[in-house]
Amino acid sequence: MINDRPLIGLTGRVARGSQFAGMPANFADASIDMYVSAYAAAVADAGGLPVHLPQAVDVDEYRGVLDGVLLSGGADIDPARYGARPEAELHGPEPERDAMELDVIDMAVADHVPVLGICRGFQLLNVHGGGTLHQHVPDHARFDLAPDAETDTVVITPGSRLHDLYGPEVAINSLHHQTIDRLAEGWEVVGRSGDGTIEAIELPDRDAIAVQWHPEMLAGAASDPIFAWLVEAASRRRRQRSTRR
Repeated sequence: MINDRPLIGLTGRVARGSQFAGMPANFADASIDMYVSAYAAAVADAGGLPVHLPQAVDVDEYRGVLDGVLLSGGADIDPARYGARPEAELHGPEPERDAMELDVIDMAVADHVPVLGICRGFQLLNVHGGGTLHQHVPDHARFDLAPDAETDTVVITPGSRLHDLYGPEVAINSLHHQTIDRLAEGWEVVGRSGDGTIEAIELPDRDAIAVQWHPEMLAGAASDPIFAWLVEAASRRRRQRSTRR
C-alpha cells in the first residue's frame, strides 16, 4: 500500500557522541545526526510523514522526492554568510550545516517545494535572500524558562497567510538570541513582538513562511495551524507532481 501522506524533509545538526550522556567512550568522536523530536511529532500530528535530511547526503538526491521542507532550529549562522564579522556572543556556527541547508533552500525554491522555517530556519531563509541578522539580543534568550513558556505576544498583519492561520495575534515562546536586522528582498514582515522585533515573515508568491518562535514546543503543538499549513501545501505539491508523471 502506498502512503499518500506528503513527505516533509526535516533538517537537523551533527553532534559528537561525547555530547550525549550514556554514550560509550569509544563513540566519543562519532558523528550523531540529531534534531528535537518535537518537530517530527508536530508534522506527523498534522498528517505529514517526516523524513530526516542528513548532512552526509547530496541535496540533489532529494529532488523530486520531497513534498515539503521544515528548517529546524539550532546553532548560529556563520556571520560571513551575510557579510559580517563574528561578535563575542556568537554561539559556535556550524558551516557544514549552513552550506547543506542553503542548498536545501535552493532546491526548494527551484522546485517550488513548500518551506517552513523555525528559529534558525527563519534566520537562514532571511540570510539566503540577502538579509542580515542582529547577532545577540539577550532579552529574547529565555533559556531560563521551560521551552513551552509563553513569554510574548506577536501581532500579525491582516491579510497575510499567517493571519489566516492564527488571527490577529498569537502567544509565543522565546528561545533565540538572534533576530532579523535587514529583511531579505521579496519577503514580507507579517508578525512582530511587543518590542517591534520581527517574529514572522512570508513570501507572498511562494509557499514559504518562517517564524522566530518554536511552535513545536508549545502546549498546542499537535494542533498548531502552521504545521497544518505546511502539510496542506505539501499535499498540493504532491498532487501536482503526480499529475505531471
